[in-house]
Amino acid sequence: MLHKPSDRHSVHAEEIAITALSFLASEPERLGRFLSLTGLGPHNLRQSAREPVFLGQVLAYLCSDEALLITFAQSAGLAPEAVVKAHVQLAGPAAEATS
Repeated sequence: MLHKPSDRHSVHAEEIAITALSFLASEPERLGRFLSLTGLGPHNLRQSAREPVFLGQVLAYLCSDEALLITFAQSAGLAPEAVVKAHVQLAGPAAEATS
């Protein structure tokens, strides 16, 4: 089955967000801060990670901290702008005003 162009972009954005979540989880301090801000815990993180809205929130979190965004982008081999673009794709037009 072929994906529409917008579907491909969405899938790519979700892949970036999943990579970002793995990046956060790779250091307990990073993950702890993220979980405390979201109100999630280890018990419901996996379930939340399946939701595109949550994945958008992961990228919003990264985009809100320039140093963290740059560190993540470098570790993932991405330009920071690609992470911001993925955030906008997942969160919708309202995200452009906050990014």
